[in-house]
Amino acid sequence: MCSPMSKQFFIALISLLLLAGCDKAPTAAQPAPNVNTGTALQQIFHDYQEASFKLNPLQATFQSDARYNDVLGDYLSDDYLAQSEALEANTLKALNLLDREQLSEQDQLSYDIFSYDRKLALNDHQQGFARLATYLPISQFYSFHSTVAKLGSGASAQPFNTTADYDIWLKRVAGFTPWVDTAIARMREGMANGVVQPRIVVERMIPQLAAMLVNTPQESLFYKPITDMPASFNAEDNARLTKAYETAITTQIIPAYKKLHDFVAGDYLANARETVGLGQVPGGQAWYQSRAKYHTTTDLSTDQIHQLGAAEVARIRAEMEAVMQTLKFQGTLQDFFHFLKTDPQFQPESETEILAAYEALRVKIDAALPKLFDIAPKAPYVIKPIEAFRAASQAAAEYNSPAPDGSRPGIFYVNTYDLPARPTYMREMLSIHEAAPGHHFQIALAQEQTQLPDFRRFDGPNAYVEGWGLYTESLGKDLGLYTDPYQYFGSLTADMWRACRLVVDTGMHAQGWSREQAITFMQENLALSDTDIVAEVERYIAYHGQALSYKIGQLKLLELRARAQEQLGEKFDIKAFHRQILIDGAMPLAILEAKVNRWITSQTEAQ
Repeated sequence: MCSPMSKQFFIALISLLLLAGCDKAPTAAQPAPNVNTGTALQQIFHDYQEASFKLNPLQATFQSDARYNDVLGDYLSDDYLAQSEALEANTLKALNLLDREQLSEQDQLSYDIFSYDRKLALNDHQQGFARLATYLPISQFYSFHSTVAKLGSGASAQPFNTTADYDIWLKRVAGFTPWVDTAIARMREGMANGVVQPRIVVERMIPQLAAMLVNTPQESLFYKPITDMPASFNAEDNARLTKAYETAITTQIIPAYKKLHDFVAGDYLANARETVGLGQVPGGQAWYQSRAKYHTTTDLSTDQIHQLGAAEVARIRAEMEAVMQTLKFQGTLQDFFHFLKTDPQFQPESETEILAAYEALRVKIDAALPKLFDIAPKAPYVIKPIEAFRAASQAAAEYNSPAPDGSRPGIFYVNTYDLPARPTYMREMLSIHEAAPGHHFQIALAQEQTQLPDFRRFDGPNAYVEGWGLYTESLGKDLGLYTDPYQYFGSLTADMWRACRLVVDTGMHAQGWSREQAITFMQENLALSDTDIVAEVERYIAYHGQALSYKIGQLKLLELRARAQEQLGEKFDIKAFHRQILIDGAMPLAILEAKVNRWITSQTEAQ
């Protein structure tokens, strides 16, 4: 059913076009002279978000919109795909009715970012890539079944503050069984079409699913909201909710996970493929190129990215060898890697010691940030260990954003599984990248720019988001860090890590590399533990193209900074440059470059 019309004809026309399900789209028309084009643009943004939240209720929850907290969402059905494609197509039609030149500078920026995103999404549908993605609905990384578990445990965005919150979750989780049924049907369709997960991905999923198959409700992650029930609940509500959660866990949640586990461990594993690259499934080469474009926001071919990565690996390797010589280490670079991985001085003592060390780093970094930044997020961040049920398959660290309303801080997750695999010399780099001034600074600060449309506050391409995280690692010395050569080597290790990703990700997905080839390449160029290297390579296998974003984004930001320094000379202000990068939210690299070029010109003209 179409949404209600607004008072202005032009906005009404746009609203109608946005609706995925109207029988016939209105004929395109020029906007009336008295219609404010900026207002019309905001209406497009609003209508798109409303439709998107309805289609993607978890997205609404993570953006603190509670209207759909009782709905889990579909994400896989033909109806979902059709509605999603229609929404993208009709939104672009609506945008094309606008005269971009009549917009303010900020609205033009919003228009360009929004249009870029909609075109990428529509292309995925039109080329069939969105449907192919439904054939691979789960993996060991960033998967729906693990997201549901985190939500249901109370450790994520789903609120458990009132009795109504508890009842709402019971409604939402009831949708998990239908989702599992649809996911299995899609995977069977993928099996019939030769689009299945690699065997190694399937093998990593099985223990994750098995961990959900507990004997009693009290052992389940989904029971934790009952364990943590607010003391303010009366005895009647406490008893009612406890019984309802025990019933839901016993009759819905565990059976759904068992059905998924048994299918994955049985038929799906038997049909898993031995190859690991996306390019080795039907239609996979074009699909992977689209993933590369999506994650890097560039038109670089996968061959160009592979070559760029190889060049960066050679450059960073030379820097590593220079540090090794400074330390007067006798032996090859491989010998030095072995020393770093095995010498007890680089191994943490305990989870407690790891967390305390990162807390100390937070204090030191926070004191130095004003040297480089004149803006900072209001939201704090906390440091936590990655939960035990997923730690074995996760990388060294990760970041989760704060709630926009301030009810939940950002979280810098640290992996404390397998202590020898968590070298101390990587700590300064990890803290910079994941927390401040890396992801926490950029993501939390963007969320707090309430004058921007929501898609600029909450969304953004990996090339910008991860590019910023890796760029900030280069600020370590300016922040008073990397004074220890080993910590500086840790930063080079991280830089090499991301350079290797360009080679390895394209190697596996576009050039037919095996998992073993990728692991060997990483081992030859990195001081990371074998545990981390294997987890990283398997992440690239499961999360196609995302690993390309870091280095591509970093190189563009370094290029823009060098350009600004060269053209502005003594007038260059690092704080002002960082403000320009951060203040308008994440955006595709080409749009960011144009924005920074305009800023450089304005600064030059002001001199």
